[in-house]
Amino acid sequence: MPGTNIRETKFGKMTVGQLMEKCVQSANRDSKTELLASYMMEGFGSVPIIDDSENLVGIVSEFDLLKSLRKGNKLGEVLAGDIMTPNPISAIQGMDMPALIDILQNNHLIRVPVIDGKGKLIGIVARRDILRGYLQTEH
Repeated sequence: MPGTNIRETKFGKMTVGQLMEKCVQSANRDSKTELLASYMMEGFGSVPIIDDSENLVGIVSEFDLLKSLRKGNKLGEVLAGDIMTPNPISAIQGMDMPALIDILQNNHLIRVPVIDGKGKLIGIVARRDILRGYLQTEH
């Protein structure tokens, strides 16, 4: 409906927690990036990096791996902590769809890790999850 505020729709009231993928492969700072590359082949194009308490501390993307390869590095010799983006942009599970869309669009991201109120990694959400949620609620 033209002119309808997205927050007033069923879709707009959905939360990140309702759409996120809960089964996420993560790694730690000491993980070899070759392992992260294999995770990316099986799942998502980025791997959240967590500490011993499962708190999100970084993220490694396909772009980061390619950049490392371009520098002549061997992925079996590079650690996630060496190339990760620290303190990555993330979403909170209670966030609504308009806020999530803004985060993804304003930062030109495909997906973001999802954390709970204490910073613990609990999922990942991508643009396609948002579109799936829309199709399920508005049609």
